[in-house]
Amino acid sequence: MKPKSLASGAMIAALYAVLTFAMAPISYGPVQFRISEALTLLPWYLPEAVPGLFIGCVVANFFGGYGMVDMFFGSLATLIGALLTRKAPQLWAAALPPVVSNMIIIGAMLHVLIGVPLIATALYVGVGEAGACFLVGIPVMKLLERRGILIPTRHTRGAQADR
Repeated sequence: MKPKSLASGAMIAALYAVLTFAMAPISYGPVQFRISEALTLLPWYLPEAVPGLFIGCVVANFFGGYGMVDMFFGSLATLIGALLTRKAPQLWAAALPPVVSNMIIIGAMLHVLIGVPLIATALYVGVGEAGACFLVGIPVMKLLERRGILIPTRHTRGAQADR
């Protein structure tokens, strides 16, 4: 990995962890809205965002209330979502993998850990994740595109179709 890419990935990891901590009351638990999950769209633009998000999630979940279980399963959900986001054909489609992976994996984890029915935990996590990705993430990514901060590369045709 190039030094610039490594630095970008590290900054994404730090930003994810800091946003999660800063919004801690709503970032953890069966009903959560992680603003930091808006960053899960970054792999669509930047391959270095995949490890950055994974590491940022490991760090953020270290300080959450569910310990090693959340560090493993939460970070796994983020990694799967990031890898699939990277392959999405359009920006709106890039928002789907983090929603689905977190809904399934975190929903199941919370069901086992706190005994809330699976359908409830999956829906709560899915709604929060969809809000972070679709209501926050897509507008932020489009703003960063307009400002020239993020530039679609191999997804240019899809990005044009999203506009």
